Amino acid sequence: MSTSDRVRAILGGTIQAYRNDPAYRERRDVLDELDWIGRRLNQPIRVALAGTLKAGKSTLVNALVGEDIAPTDATEATRIVTWFRNGATPKVTANHRGGRRSNVPIARDPGDRGLTFDFASLDPDDVVDLDVEWPAAELVDTTIIDTPGTSSLSRDVSERTLRLLVPEDGVPRVDAVVFLLRTLNATDIGLLKQIGTLVGGSAGALGVIGVASRADEIGAGRIDAMLSAKDVATRFTAEMDQTGICQAVVPVSGLLALTARTLRQSEFVALEKLAAVEAGELAKAMLSVDRFVREDAQLPVDAATRASLLERFGMFGIRISIAVLRAGISDSVALADELLERSGLIALRDVIDQQFAQRSDLLKAHTALLSLRRVVEDNPIYATPFILADVEPLLADTHAFEELRLLSQLRSRPTTLNDDEMASLRRIIGGSGTDAASRLGLQPDAPYDGPRAAFSAAQRWRRRADHPLNDPFTTRACRAAVRSAEAMVADFHAQGR
Repeated sequence: MSTSDRVRAILGGTIQAYRNDPAYRERRDVLDELDWIGRRLNQPIRVALAGTLKAGKSTLVNALVGEDIAPTDATEATRIVTWFRNGATPKVTANHRGGRRSNVPIARDPGDRGLTFDFASLDPDDVVDLDVEWPAAELVDTTIIDTPGTSSLSRDVSERTLRLLVPEDGVPRVDAVVFLLRTLNATDIGLLKQIGTLVGGSAGALGVIGVASRADEIGAGRIDAMLSAKDVATRFTAEMDQTGICQAVVPVSGLLALTARTLRQSEFVALEKLAAVEAGELAKAMLSVDRFVREDAQLPVDAATRASLLERFGMFGIRISIAVLRAGISDSVALADELLERSGLIALRDVIDQQFAQRSDLLKAHTALLSLRRVVEDNPIYATPFILADVEPLLADTHAFEELRLLSQLRSRPTTLNDDEMASLRRIIGGSGTDAASRLGLQPDAPYDGPRAAFSAAQRWRRRADHPLNDPFTTRACRAAVRSAEAMVADFHAQGR
Protein backbone atom coordinates (compact mmCIF):
# COMPACT_ATOMS: atom_id res chain seq x y z
CA MET A 1 0.00 0.00 0.00
CA SER A 2 1.40 3.41 -0.98
CA THR A 3 1.87 6.23 1.52
CA SER A 4 -1.04 8.15 -0.06
CA ASP A 5 -3.31 5.09 0.25
CA ARG A 6 -2.31 4.66 3.90
CA VAL A 7 -3.09 8.33 4.56
CA ARG A 8 -6.50 7.94 2.90
CA ALA A 9 -7.21 4.86 5.03
CA ILE A 10 -6.26 6.70 8.24
CA LEU A 11 -8.33 9.70 7.18
CA GLY A 12 -11.35 7.54 6.39
CA GLY A 13 -11.17 5.89 9.80
CA THR A 14 -10.79 9.30 11.47
CA ILE A 15 -13.87 10.71 9.73
CA GLN A 16 -15.89 7.67 10.80
CA ALA A 17 -14.67 8.04 14.39
CA TYR A 18 -15.81 11.67 14.54
CA ARG A 19 -19.18 10.85 12.98
CA ASN A 20 -19.71 8.19 15.65
CA ASP A 21 -18.79 10.55 18.49
CA PRO A 22 -21.92 12.28 19.92
CA ALA A 23 -19.99 15.50 20.63
CA TYR A 24 -18.88 15.88 17.01
CA ARG A 25 -21.67 14.22 15.04
CA GLU A 26 -23.15 17.62 14.22
CA ARG A 27 -19.89 19.59 14.20
CA ARG A 28 -19.74 20.41 10.53
CA ASP A 29 -16.61 22.56 10.98
CA VAL A 30 -14.49 19.57 12.04
CA LEU A 31 -16.03 17.16 9.53
CA ASP A 32 -15.68 19.71 6.72
CA GLU A 33 -12.00 20.21 7.58
CA LEU A 34 -11.40 16.47 7.47
CA ASP A 35 -13.22 16.24 4.14
CA TRP A 36 -11.07 19.11 2.85
CA ILE A 37 -7.88 17.24 3.81
CA GLY A 38 -9.13 14.29 1.76
CA ARG A 39 -9.99 16.44 -1.25
CA ARG A 40 -6.53 18.01 -1.13
CA LEU A 41 -4.95 14.60 -1.72
CA ASN A 42 -6.68 14.46 -5.12
CA GLN A 43 -5.81 18.01 -6.16
CA PRO A 44 -2.65 19.26 -7.92
CA ILE A 45 0.47 19.86 -5.87
CA ARG A 46 0.68 23.43 -4.52
CA VAL A 47 3.97 25.22 -5.22
CA ALA A 48 4.48 28.70 -3.74
CA LEU A 49 6.87 31.28 -5.17
CA ALA A 50 8.32 33.40 -2.38
CA GLY A 51 11.08 35.93 -1.90
CA THR A 52 11.88 39.54 -1.21
CA LEU A 53 10.24 42.53 -2.86
CA LYS A 54 10.97 42.86 -6.58
CA ALA A 55 12.60 39.42 -6.75
CA GLY A 56 10.73 38.66 -9.98
CA LYS A 57 8.09 36.26 -8.64
CA SER A 58 5.21 37.40 -10.86
CA THR A 59 7.43 37.37 -13.96
CA LEU A 60 8.50 33.82 -13.13
CA VAL A 61 4.86 32.78 -12.67
CA ASN A 62 4.14 34.07 -16.17
CA ALA A 63 7.20 32.29 -17.57
CA LEU A 64 6.22 28.97 -15.96
CA VAL A 65 2.65 29.24 -17.28
CA GLY A 66 3.70 30.69 -20.64
CA GLU A 67 1.25 33.60 -20.54
CA ASP A 68 1.02 37.09 -19.04
CA ILE A 69 -1.52 36.21 -16.36
CA ALA A 70 0.21 37.59 -13.24
CA PRO A 71 0.38 41.41 -13.02
CA THR A 72 4.03 42.44 -12.59
CA ASP A 73 3.66 46.17 -11.92
CA ALA A 74 3.34 47.55 -8.40
CA THR A 75 -0.44 47.19 -8.36
CA GLU A 76 -2.77 46.02 -5.61
CA ALA A 77 -2.61 42.50 -7.05
CA THR A 78 1.10 42.17 -6.23
CA ARG A 79 0.30 42.88 -2.56
CA ILE A 80 -2.06 39.91 -2.27
CA VAL A 81 -1.43 36.16 -2.22
CA THR A 82 -2.68 34.88 -5.59
CA TRP A 83 -3.48 31.24 -6.42
CA PHE A 84 -3.21 30.23 -10.09
CA ARG A 85 -5.20 27.08 -10.89
CA ASN A 86 -6.30 25.34 -14.05
CA GLY A 87 -9.83 26.23 -15.15
CA ALA A 88 -12.04 25.87 -18.20
CA THR A 89 -12.37 29.65 -18.64
CA PRO A 90 -10.47 32.65 -17.25
CA LYS A 91 -11.90 33.74 -13.92
CA VAL A 92 -10.64 35.71 -10.91
CA THR A 93 -12.30 35.47 -7.50
CA ALA A 94 -11.48 37.54 -4.42
CA ASN A 95 -11.78 35.81 -1.05
CA HIS A 96 -12.66 38.42 1.56
CA ARG A 97 -12.16 38.46 5.29
CA GLY A 98 -15.19 36.85 6.90
CA GLY A 99 -15.70 34.32 4.10
CA ARG A 100 -17.40 36.48 1.44
CA ARG A 101 -16.35 35.95 -2.20
CA SER A 102 -16.63 38.27 -5.21
CA ASN A 103 -15.72 38.22 -8.88
CA VAL A 104 -12.86 40.46 -10.05
CA PRO A 105 -12.99 41.86 -13.61
CA ILE A 106 -10.02 40.98 -15.83
CA ALA A 107 -8.60 43.59 -18.21
CA ARG A 108 -5.76 43.74 -20.71
CA ASP A 109 -3.09 46.28 -19.74
CA PRO A 110 -3.17 49.31 -22.10
CA GLY A 111 0.56 48.92 -22.66
CA ASP A 112 0.10 45.30 -23.75
CA ARG A 113 1.94 44.09 -20.65
CA GLY A 114 -0.45 41.24 -19.96
CA LEU A 115 -3.45 41.13 -17.67
CA THR A 116 -4.50 43.41 -14.86
CA PHE A 117 -7.17 42.86 -12.24
CA ASP A 118 -9.71 45.64 -11.77
CA PHE A 119 -9.75 46.53 -8.08
CA ALA A 120 -11.92 49.63 -8.50
CA SER A 121 -14.75 48.13 -6.43
CA LEU A 122 -12.54 46.29 -3.93
CA ASP A 123 -10.64 47.18 -0.79
CA PRO A 124 -7.32 45.27 -1.04
CA ASP A 125 -6.99 45.32 2.75
CA ASP A 126 -10.24 43.33 2.97
CA VAL A 127 -9.07 40.67 0.49
CA VAL A 128 -7.42 37.56 1.98
CA ASP A 129 -6.28 36.16 -1.36
CA LEU A 130 -7.12 35.92 -5.07
CA ASP A 131 -8.12 32.72 -6.85
CA VAL A 132 -7.22 32.81 -10.57
CA GLU A 133 -8.56 30.07 -12.83
CA TRP A 134 -6.88 29.88 -16.22
CA PRO A 135 -6.90 27.28 -19.01
CA ALA A 136 -3.22 26.31 -19.14
CA ALA A 137 -1.61 22.89 -19.49
CA GLU A 138 1.10 23.89 -16.99
CA LEU A 139 -1.56 24.31 -14.28
CA VAL A 140 -3.25 20.92 -14.73
CA ASP A 141 -0.89 19.13 -12.33
CA THR A 142 0.47 22.12 -10.40
CA THR A 143 -1.18 25.02 -8.60
CA ILE A 144 1.20 28.00 -8.43
CA ILE A 145 0.91 30.55 -5.63
CA ASP A 146 2.38 34.02 -6.13
CA THR A 147 3.18 35.74 -2.83
CA PRO A 148 3.92 39.38 -1.89
CA GLY A 149 7.52 40.34 -1.14
CA THR A 150 8.66 39.38 2.33
CA SER A 151 10.63 42.64 2.70
CA SER A 152 7.77 44.95 1.77
CA LEU A 153 7.70 48.34 3.50
CA SER A 154 4.12 47.48 4.47
CA ARG A 155 4.13 45.09 7.42
CA ASP A 156 0.68 43.77 6.50
CA VAL A 157 1.84 42.87 2.97
CA SER A 158 4.81 40.87 4.28
CA GLU A 159 2.63 39.17 6.87
CA ARG A 160 0.31 37.87 4.15
CA THR A 161 3.19 35.75 2.87
CA LEU A 162 4.27 34.71 6.34
CA ARG A 163 0.72 33.59 7.22
CA LEU A 164 0.74 31.35 4.14
CA LEU A 165 4.23 29.91 4.48
CA VAL A 166 4.72 29.98 8.25
CA PRO A 167 1.19 29.72 9.75
CA GLU A 168 0.73 29.88 13.49
CA ASP A 169 -0.86 26.42 13.68
CA GLY A 170 2.25 24.83 12.19
CA VAL A 171 0.42 23.24 9.26
CA PRO A 172 1.79 24.33 5.83
CA ARG A 173 -0.76 25.62 3.33
CA VAL A 174 1.52 24.64 0.43
CA ASP A 175 3.33 21.43 -0.49
CA ALA A 176 6.58 22.93 -1.78
CA VAL A 177 8.33 26.29 -2.07
CA VAL A 178 10.45 27.95 -4.76
CA PHE A 179 12.35 30.75 -3.00
CA LEU A 180 13.67 33.57 -5.20
CA LEU A 181 16.93 35.18 -4.11
CA ARG A 182 18.73 38.29 -5.34
CA THR A 183 21.08 38.35 -2.36
CA LEU A 184 21.49 36.00 0.57
CA ASN A 185 20.96 37.74 3.88
CA ALA A 186 20.05 36.79 7.43
CA THR A 187 16.36 37.55 6.84
CA ASP A 188 16.18 35.17 3.86
CA ILE A 189 18.00 32.41 5.73
CA GLY A 190 15.79 32.85 8.80
CA LEU A 191 12.59 32.61 6.76
CA LEU A 192 13.90 29.65 4.77
CA LYS A 193 14.67 27.80 7.98
CA GLN A 194 11.12 28.41 9.20
CA ILE A 195 9.68 27.24 5.88
CA GLY A 196 11.93 24.19 5.82
CA THR A 197 10.86 23.19 9.32
CA LEU A 198 7.19 23.33 8.36
CA VAL A 199 7.37 21.77 4.90
CA GLY A 200 9.85 19.07 5.82
CA GLY A 201 9.40 18.48 9.50
CA SER A 202 11.95 18.98 12.24
CA ALA A 203 14.56 16.71 10.62
CA GLY A 204 15.39 19.11 7.77
CA ALA A 205 14.22 20.80 4.60
CA LEU A 206 11.84 19.06 2.26
CA GLY A 207 10.28 20.52 -0.86
CA VAL A 208 12.28 23.76 -0.92
CA ILE A 209 14.47 24.88 -3.85
CA GLY A 210 16.10 28.25 -4.51
CA VAL A 211 16.26 30.45 -7.59
CA ALA A 212 18.92 33.10 -8.25
CA SER A 213 16.32 35.34 -9.83
CA ARG A 214 16.66 38.07 -12.46
CA ALA A 215 19.89 36.30 -13.32
CA ASP A 216 20.52 38.40 -16.44
CA GLU A 217 20.92 41.47 -14.23
CA ILE A 218 23.65 39.86 -12.13
CA GLY A 219 26.08 40.35 -15.02
CA ALA A 220 24.72 43.83 -15.82
CA GLY A 221 23.13 42.59 -19.03
CA ARG A 222 26.43 41.38 -20.52
CA ILE A 223 26.29 38.45 -22.93
CA ASP A 224 28.02 36.30 -20.30
CA ALA A 225 25.55 37.32 -17.58
CA MET A 226 24.19 33.81 -17.08
CA LEU A 227 27.70 32.48 -16.47
CA SER A 228 28.09 35.05 -13.68
CA ALA A 229 24.66 34.04 -12.40
CA LYS A 230 25.68 30.37 -12.28
CA ASP A 231 28.67 31.30 -10.13
CA VAL A 232 26.35 33.22 -7.79
CA ALA A 233 23.91 30.29 -7.66
CA THR A 234 26.79 27.94 -6.82
CA ARG A 235 27.82 30.25 -3.96
CA PHE A 236 24.21 30.46 -2.71
CA THR A 237 23.96 26.67 -2.84
CA ALA A 238 27.20 26.21 -0.89
CA GLU A 239 26.14 28.70 1.77
CA MET A 240 22.63 27.28 2.17
CA ASP A 241 23.78 23.65 2.03
CA GLN A 242 25.57 24.28 5.32
CA THR A 243 22.17 24.88 6.90
CA GLY A 244 20.35 22.07 5.06
CA ILE A 245 17.74 24.54 3.83
CA CYS A 246 17.06 23.45 0.25
CA GLN A 247 18.03 20.98 -2.44
CA ALA A 248 19.40 23.31 -5.13
CA VAL A 249 19.73 26.90 -6.34
CA VAL A 250 19.09 27.49 -10.05
CA PRO A 251 19.88 30.75 -11.92
CA VAL A 252 16.89 31.95 -13.95
CA SER A 253 16.12 35.02 -16.06
CA GLY A 254 12.35 35.12 -15.75
CA LEU A 255 12.04 38.01 -18.22
CA LEU A 256 13.98 36.17 -20.94
CA ALA A 257 12.04 32.96 -20.26
CA LEU A 258 8.70 34.71 -20.56
CA THR A 259 9.73 36.50 -23.74
CA ALA A 260 10.97 33.23 -25.23
CA ARG A 261 7.62 31.57 -24.53
CA THR A 262 5.65 34.49 -26.01
CA LEU A 263 8.02 35.57 -28.82
CA ARG A 264 6.29 37.51 -31.61
CA GLN A 265 7.19 37.32 -35.28
CA SER A 266 7.51 41.11 -35.44
CA GLU A 267 10.13 40.97 -32.70
CA PHE A 268 12.05 38.29 -34.57
CA VAL A 269 12.07 40.47 -37.71
CA ALA A 270 13.33 43.49 -35.74
CA LEU A 271 16.09 41.43 -34.15
CA GLU A 272 17.12 40.09 -37.56
CA LYS A 273 17.54 43.66 -38.81
CA LEU A 274 19.68 44.55 -35.81
CA ALA A 275 21.79 41.41 -36.28
CA ALA A 276 22.54 42.52 -39.83
CA VAL A 277 24.12 45.80 -38.62
CA GLU A 278 27.92 45.95 -38.71
CA ALA A 279 29.21 44.58 -35.37
CA GLY A 280 31.21 47.67 -34.41
CA GLU A 281 28.39 50.07 -35.12
CA LEU A 282 25.87 47.97 -33.20
CA ALA A 283 28.25 47.61 -30.25
CA LYS A 284 28.50 51.41 -30.01
CA ALA A 285 24.71 51.76 -30.13
CA MET A 286 24.35 49.19 -27.33
CA LEU A 287 26.91 50.64 -24.94
CA SER A 288 24.02 51.75 -22.74
CA VAL A 289 20.24 51.64 -22.58
CA ASP A 290 20.01 55.38 -23.30
CA ARG A 291 22.14 55.10 -26.46
CA PHE A 292 20.15 52.11 -27.69
CA VAL A 293 16.77 53.88 -27.57
CA ARG A 294 17.92 57.29 -28.84
CA GLU A 295 15.78 58.75 -31.62
CA ASP A 296 18.83 59.72 -33.71
CA ALA A 297 20.52 56.30 -33.53
CA GLN A 298 21.47 55.10 -37.01
CA LEU A 299 19.80 51.72 -36.77
CA PRO A 300 17.34 49.97 -39.15
CA VAL A 301 14.75 49.66 -36.37
CA ASP A 302 12.79 52.69 -35.13
CA ALA A 303 13.22 53.97 -31.58
CA ALA A 304 9.75 52.88 -30.41
CA THR A 305 10.38 49.30 -31.51
CA ARG A 306 13.80 49.32 -29.85
CA ALA A 307 12.22 50.52 -26.60
CA SER A 308 9.64 47.74 -26.84
CA LEU A 309 12.39 45.16 -27.41
CA LEU A 310 14.26 46.48 -24.41
CA GLU A 311 11.19 46.15 -22.19
CA ARG A 312 10.45 42.63 -23.39
CA PHE A 313 13.99 41.19 -23.64
CA GLY A 314 16.20 43.35 -21.46
CA MET A 315 19.66 44.26 -22.74
CA PHE A 316 20.94 40.75 -22.07
CA GLY A 317 18.11 39.20 -24.06
CA ILE A 318 18.73 41.48 -27.05
CA ARG A 319 22.47 40.79 -27.00
CA ILE A 320 22.05 37.02 -26.75
CA SER A 321 19.35 37.04 -29.47
CA ILE A 322 21.63 38.90 -31.87
CA ALA A 323 24.49 36.55 -31.06
CA VAL A 324 22.51 33.39 -31.82
CA LEU A 325 20.99 34.94 -34.95
CA ARG A 326 24.47 35.70 -36.23
CA ALA A 327 25.45 32.11 -35.36
CA GLY A 328 22.89 30.76 -37.82
CA ILE A 329 19.44 30.70 -36.19
CA SER A 330 17.03 31.44 -39.02
CA ASP A 331 13.46 31.28 -37.68
CA SER A 332 11.49 32.51 -34.69
CA VAL A 333 10.75 29.04 -33.29
CA ALA A 334 14.44 28.12 -33.15
CA LEU A 335 15.26 31.48 -31.58
CA ALA A 336 12.57 31.00 -28.92
CA ASP A 337 13.91 27.52 -28.10
CA GLU A 338 17.47 28.85 -27.79
CA LEU A 339 16.43 31.74 -25.53
CA LEU A 340 14.34 29.43 -23.35
CA GLU A 341 17.31 27.13 -22.84
CA ARG A 342 19.63 30.04 -22.00
CA SER A 343 17.10 31.59 -19.61
CA GLY A 344 17.51 28.76 -17.11
CA LEU A 345 13.77 27.99 -17.07
CA ILE A 346 14.22 24.49 -18.50
CA ALA A 347 16.77 23.67 -15.80
CA LEU A 348 14.37 25.00 -13.16
CA ARG A 349 11.48 22.95 -14.54
CA ASP A 350 13.70 19.85 -14.48
CA VAL A 351 14.49 20.47 -10.80
CA ILE A 352 10.82 21.12 -10.02
CA ASP A 353 9.92 17.89 -11.80
CA GLN A 354 12.57 15.84 -9.97
CA GLN A 355 12.07 17.37 -6.54
CA PHE A 356 8.34 18.15 -6.58
CA ALA A 357 6.26 16.69 -9.41
CA GLN A 358 7.63 13.14 -9.25
CA ARG A 359 7.07 13.19 -5.48
CA SER A 360 3.81 15.14 -5.51
CA ASP A 361 1.77 12.34 -3.91
CA LEU A 362 4.24 12.05 -1.05
CA LEU A 363 4.49 15.80 -0.50
CA LYS A 364 0.70 16.06 -0.44
CA ALA A 365 0.52 13.08 1.91
CA HIS A 366 3.03 14.76 4.21
CA THR A 367 0.93 17.94 4.33
CA ALA A 368 -2.24 15.88 4.90
CA LEU A 369 -0.66 14.04 7.84
CA LEU A 370 0.39 17.31 9.47
CA SER A 371 -3.10 18.74 8.94
CA LEU A 372 -4.77 15.61 10.29
CA ARG A 373 -2.56 15.56 13.37
CA ARG A 374 -3.43 19.18 14.14
CA VAL A 375 -7.19 18.54 13.78
CA VAL A 376 -7.29 15.53 16.08
CA GLU A 377 -5.06 17.22 18.67
CA ASP A 378 -7.25 20.34 18.69
CA ASN A 379 -10.48 18.29 18.81
CA PRO A 380 -9.72 15.25 21.01
CA ILE A 381 -12.01 12.22 21.06
CA TYR A 382 -11.68 8.69 22.42
CA ALA A 383 -9.92 7.59 19.22
CA THR A 384 -7.33 10.41 19.20
CA PRO A 385 -4.47 8.31 20.71
CA PHE A 386 -5.10 5.54 18.15
CA ILE A 387 -5.19 8.00 15.23
CA LEU A 388 -1.93 9.64 16.36
CA ALA A 389 -0.39 6.18 16.75
CA ASP A 390 -1.02 5.68 13.01
CA VAL A 391 0.04 9.19 11.96
CA GLU A 392 3.31 9.62 13.84
CA PRO A 393 5.16 6.59 12.41
CA LEU A 394 4.35 7.72 8.87
CA LEU A 395 5.68 11.22 9.54
CA ALA A 396 8.82 9.83 11.16
CA ASP A 397 9.58 6.87 8.92
CA THR A 398 8.63 7.73 5.36
CA HIS A 399 11.71 6.86 3.32
CA ALA A 400 10.97 9.30 0.50
CA PHE A 401 11.25 12.18 2.97
CA GLU A 402 14.65 10.88 4.04
CA GLU A 403 15.74 10.75 0.39
CA LEU A 404 14.92 14.42 -0.10
CA ARG A 405 16.68 15.44 3.08
CA LEU A 406 19.79 13.55 2.02
CA LEU A 407 19.74 15.18 -1.41
CA SER A 408 19.94 18.57 0.30
CA GLN A 409 22.74 17.49 2.65
CA LEU A 410 25.05 15.50 0.38
CA ARG A 411 26.65 18.61 -1.13
CA SER A 412 27.76 20.01 2.21
CA ARG A 413 28.33 17.08 4.57
CA PRO A 414 31.72 15.32 4.39
CA THR A 415 31.62 11.63 3.48
CA THR A 416 34.07 8.85 2.68
CA LEU A 417 32.43 8.31 -0.73
CA ASN A 418 34.44 8.93 -3.89
CA ASP A 419 33.03 10.95 -6.80
CA ASP A 420 31.62 7.93 -8.65
CA GLU A 421 29.99 6.59 -5.50
CA MET A 422 28.52 10.02 -4.73
CA ALA A 423 27.01 10.29 -8.24
CA SER A 424 25.59 6.77 -7.95
CA LEU A 425 24.18 7.48 -4.49
CA ARG A 426 22.48 10.69 -5.58
CA ARG A 427 20.98 8.83 -8.55
CA ILE A 428 19.63 5.85 -6.60
CA ILE A 429 17.89 8.06 -3.99
CA GLY A 430 16.09 9.95 -6.74
CA GLY A 431 18.36 12.87 -7.59
CA SER A 432 17.88 12.30 -11.34
CA GLY A 433 14.29 11.10 -11.22
CA THR A 434 12.18 8.72 -9.18
CA ASP A 435 11.45 6.02 -11.78
CA ALA A 436 13.46 2.80 -11.60
CA ALA A 437 15.43 3.41 -14.81
CA SER A 438 16.60 6.83 -13.62
CA ARG A 439 17.53 5.53 -10.17
CA LEU A 440 19.48 2.60 -11.61
CA GLY A 441 21.15 4.59 -14.40
CA LEU A 442 19.67 2.39 -17.14
CA GLN A 443 19.53 3.88 -20.63
CA PRO A 444 16.28 3.62 -22.65
CA ASP A 445 18.09 2.08 -25.65
CA ALA A 446 20.03 -0.48 -23.59
CA PRO A 447 18.80 -3.99 -22.70
CA TYR A 448 16.59 -3.49 -19.65
CA ASP A 449 17.16 -5.74 -16.65
CA GLY A 450 15.73 -3.71 -13.81
CA PRO A 451 15.28 -6.52 -11.25
CA ARG A 452 18.88 -7.72 -11.60
CA ALA A 453 20.24 -4.15 -11.46
CA ALA A 454 18.16 -3.31 -8.37
CA PHE A 455 19.26 -6.48 -6.56
CA SER A 456 22.90 -5.79 -7.44
CA ALA A 457 22.57 -2.19 -6.20
CA ALA A 458 21.10 -3.36 -2.88
CA GLN A 459 24.01 -5.74 -2.33
CA ARG A 460 26.62 -3.15 -3.33
CA TRP A 461 25.26 -0.44 -1.01
CA ARG A 462 24.80 -2.91 1.85
CA ARG A 463 28.51 -3.74 1.63
CA ARG A 464 29.37 -0.04 1.41
CA ALA A 465 27.23 0.75 4.47
CA ASP A 466 29.26 -1.80 6.49
CA HIS A 467 32.65 -0.29 5.57
CA PRO A 468 34.68 0.05 8.80
CA LEU A 469 35.97 3.56 7.95
CA ASN A 470 32.54 5.10 7.42
CA ASP A 471 31.54 8.10 9.46
CA PRO A 472 27.93 8.09 10.81
CA PHE A 473 26.56 10.31 8.01
CA THR A 474 28.09 8.13 5.27
CA THR A 475 26.60 5.03 6.88
CA ARG A 476 23.20 6.72 7.09
CA ALA A 477 23.35 7.71 3.39
CA CYS A 478 24.43 4.24 2.28
CA ARG A 479 21.66 2.59 4.29
CA ALA A 480 19.17 4.93 2.62
CA ALA A 481 20.51 3.75 -0.74
CA VAL A 482 20.04 0.13 0.39
CA ARG A 483 16.44 0.85 1.29
CA SER A 484 15.82 2.61 -2.05
CA ALA A 485 17.23 -0.37 -3.94
CA GLU A 486 15.30 -2.88 -1.84
CA ALA A 487 12.09 -0.96 -2.50
CA MET A 488 12.69 -1.38 -6.24
CA VAL A 489 13.39 -5.09 -5.79
CA ALA A 490 10.07 -5.42 -3.94
CA ASP A 491 8.24 -3.46 -6.63
CA PHE A 492 9.66 -5.65 -9.40
CA HIS A 493 8.68 -8.78 -7.44
CA ALA A 494 5.14 -7.47 -6.96
CA GLN A 495 4.95 -6.96 -10.74
CA GLY A 496 5.99 -10.59 -11.28
CA ARG A 497 9.35 -9.68 -12.81
